[in-house]
Amino acid sequence: MLAKTSSAALSGIDAIPVEIEVNCTPGGDMPSTVIVGLPDAAVKESRERVRSAVAACGYAYPEGLTLVNLAPADLRKEGAIFDLPIALCILAANGVIPPESLQCMLFAGELALDGTVRPVKGILSAALMARASNGNYKAIVVPEANAREAAVAADRLPVYAVSTLADALAAVNGQLAPVPPEMSSAFTDPDWSQIPDFSEVKGQTAAKRALEIAAAGGHNVLLSGPPGSGKSMLARRLPGILPPMTIEETLETSRIHSILGLLRPDEPLLRTRPYRAPHHTISDAGLLGGGTNPQPGEISLAHNGVLFLDELPEFKRNVLEVLRQPLENGNVTVSRASGSFLFPARFMLIAAMNPCPCGHLGDTRHHCRCRSIQIQQYRAKISGPLLDRIDMHIEVAALNENELVSAPAGETSAQIRERVLRARAVQTERFRGAGIHCNAYMEPVHLMKFCRLDPSLQCLLRHSITEFGFSARAYDKILRIARTIADLAGSENIQRGHLFEAIGYRSLDRRN
Repeated sequence: MLAKTSSAALSGIDAIPVEIEVNCTPGGDMPSTVIVGLPDAAVKESRERVRSAVAACGYAYPEGLTLVNLAPADLRKEGAIFDLPIALCILAANGVIPPESLQCMLFAGELALDGTVRPVKGILSAALMARASNGNYKAIVVPEANAREAAVAADRLPVYAVSTLADALAAVNGQLAPVPPEMSSAFTDPDWSQIPDFSEVKGQTAAKRALEIAAAGGHNVLLSGPPGSGKSMLARRLPGILPPMTIEETLETSRIHSILGLLRPDEPLLRTRPYRAPHHTISDAGLLGGGTNPQPGEISLAHNGVLFLDELPEFKRNVLEVLRQPLENGNVTVSRASGSFLFPARFMLIAAMNPCPCGHLGDTRHHCRCRSIQIQQYRAKISGPLLDRIDMHIEVAALNENELVSAPAGETSAQIRERVLRARAVQTERFRGAGIHCNAYMEPVHLMKFCRLDPSLQCLLRHSITEFGFSARAYDKILRIARTIADLAGSENIQRGHLFEAIGYRSLDRRN
């Protein structure tokens, strides 16, 4: 007998519909199961898991040849997500349940040997695909641990949470109720208490001001200062002053984390913007994404959030160079023989470095032992094109004795975030319908329209370009930063003080 049902395979961050077909042919001395349709090792091993799970639930496994086909045949299938639909199709083909009961339903789940259904990766993408299928599916059946994740994306599509193969049979027979509607209510306010607060940072008033500007305009930042000056501490607190994610940003970001199995069962959606801080030994594939069937890397996990690269010159040169495309385009393309995969990667880059190899250049309390050639070689590890793509260069000075022993007395993250939100609201209105949401992503047409300078400011900027050797990209960055400073000040036009401050944030570009 022939039975069919549906599941999903992951291709990049997208879920692709997969049809499961099972045909049981009686006869033969021993039962055998053959899986075709470009399965990987994990899918092939599902034969043994399914056989044991079916027996554990008290059902006989079909005698003779059981042929399992996963269509489309030219799409590589990976993982244990197909265990549950294969088992149900086998039971339907063996006459345990009517084959038509599996039609128009999407199943996903890994089976344990005792029939327990274990959680799988990528359920959020699968549920979004089912919701967008124009009525091709009437229900989704997923492991209990993935139920909230599916419910938030499935909208009005019924979602059944199952913990065993027997539960899945009950869902198919209409004997199991779908998850309650309140499970889909996951779009809650961010939990700011989980993010360290800026009020805990001692001193560093200038660096805090610069990070406020960066948050208000979505600008990338390079922090340069001696060890212990608070660079990592400042970066860790940046997500706490960024605006909350929109519903679209939440779904898109959570979907990437779902593919890698990083979502918790009790929190099916990310509540705060992601913060990723990979070690400097990471490979280009780990940062960018890769694999036989490419999966997102760290820069995609930081999508709509913050990517912090500490000790920037210690990263391998080829690893840093892969950042140039996503910093410019907001996405990354990974090409393999099987095709090209586009991963979203629009993040705020916060990088940190020492001013020299020993770290004490410019530190009044310690003597720098580095020769000038060593300092040049150290800084040359960061290429000019990459440095050009970082909007703001911030010098973080070492704390003096009074600052070290005194209690923190700065503003809270909530106070700073309030000003950032006001500036972002101005930008949202300014770019309504333009496809961008903050100043960092302004195109030349927006610069000409929203960053006009009077003749005296044009003369000042022209002099700065000549004096400091700014590139064309650095010129655009200065205008974007000045526009953000003006937004924070509530000014409709860029003023002289705004431009002066913006020029000051390009310190590493200066030829002298």
